[in-house]
Amino acid sequence: MQSPILGSSYVARSINAADNRMVNLFPEVTPDGGKTNGFLNRAPGLNFQQTIGTGPIRGLWAHQTNGEDFYVASGTEFYKVNALTSSATKLGDISGTGPVSIADNGTQLFIACNPDSYIYNEVTDTFEQITDPDFPGAVTVGYLDGYFVFNEPDSQRMWVTALLNGLDVDPLDFASAEGSPDGIVALCVDHREVWVFGTDSVEVWYDAGLQDFPLQRIQGAFNEIGCVAAFSVAKLDNGLFWLGTDARGQGIVYRANGYTGTRVSTHAIEYAIAQYGNISDAIAYTYQQEGHAFYVLTFPSANATWVYDVATQSWHERAGWSNGSFTRHRSNCQCNFQGNIVVGDYENGNIYTLDLNVYADNGGIQKWLRSWRALPPNTNNLKRSSHHSLQLDCESGTGLNNGQGADPQVMLRWSDDGGHTWSNEHWASMGKIGQFFRRVIWRRLGMTLKLRDRVYEVSGTDPVKVAIMGAQLDVTATNA
Repeated sequence: MQSPILGSSYVARSINAADNRMVNLFPEVTPDGGKTNGFLNRAPGLNFQQTIGTGPIRGLWAHQTNGEDFYVASGTEFYKVNALTSSATKLGDISGTGPVSIADNGTQLFIACNPDSYIYNEVTDTFEQITDPDFPGAVTVGYLDGYFVFNEPDSQRMWVTALLNGLDVDPLDFASAEGSPDGIVALCVDHREVWVFGTDSVEVWYDAGLQDFPLQRIQGAFNEIGCVAAFSVAKLDNGLFWLGTDARGQGIVYRANGYTGTRVSTHAIEYAIAQYGNISDAIAYTYQQEGHAFYVLTFPSANATWVYDVATQSWHERAGWSNGSFTRHRSNCQCNFQGNIVVGDYENGNIYTLDLNVYADNGGIQKWLRSWRALPPNTNNLKRSSHHSLQLDCESGTGLNNGQGADPQVMLRWSDDGGHTWSNEHWASMGKIGQFFRRVIWRRLGMTLKLRDRVYEVSGTDPVKVAIMGAQLDVTATNA
């Protein structure tokens, strides 16, 4: 019988109900002519490019006008880079330690460091702090119709700079988001509209060309879903995603649907988020790769990273591996530079590309893992069963010429109490290079115990391609 290894990550509040964990794997649907309805891909590895400054990498920005350079906020320094591996040019010093928000108007870059902010002029090659006495500080910044739009820290107010000049702020060029009495957490410009995220609400503004402050609220574009983490807001798939909060609770991930928010997180994701002590420091970035559109949401305090794939509407964990445990993914921010998905390290000055043909994280271990119920849903009759063999239907023969991965291994273990305790490890080869007909199979797997239930788990660490199409289980039920 086919064992339901495919699907997404779903570890319920009770693992006896669902213990389907997926780490560094993501599903892809094969709608036409596929061997199965889908398969599991290995997540991209981190391909090291260079070290810029001392880190951490707090922000990345690719110039949208000429595409010839990108910018890096590393620690308390700001750099310009002309190519992935070329030497970085330091432009100036910045303040703060947290994420930065960046926007450009074609000539100037506005770097918001909460509260201090800076302007780099590409034409004059000058970098300077915004010292206008009317500048109140900025948390997040966007660009709209020649204006930089930003929100003032710890307030209800958003501002615009002078037209095409981020250094000039008029004391009258602000407005208050007063649809709800909450403060503004963040703002984001999308489709020439400014989405203003408060702690309990979201409202949308547009450029009405008014005197003094040019923006005006869109009537009816208001909903009572707020944002709990300023840097969880990110654009993807022609819309916005964010980590929500409102007067009734927090910890749901939303995407924009018109001017409202649609829940995209599952109960399992929300249960995981509820276990984290602090979620206000959550950060997110988005990227597209081979038709998959990913929203990558990291919880620094909880040391965890979750990823939503719009293509399959499914979640998986993205993780590093350190001292025998999964950690948050090393990527901290992202930009698209000349067709490369560039990410920065949260701990040092390294920048990487996300590469589906790289199966390690900067030369270190990238462990993948999948756990799932042995029997399909609603087929367990609570009788004991003998498990004779389990065969992993995967792409074999992907071994390397030498070194680790020359004979790549898959580790299997199982739990007969719903996922609370686990068996010993059982190893099988995925096939040396060219052994495309190698069967990845385990035999004599014993009999289920008192709960009449079994969860299987497969994992691996070798730096080779992993593609899993299914799992075939040979099982016999008893009458007991």
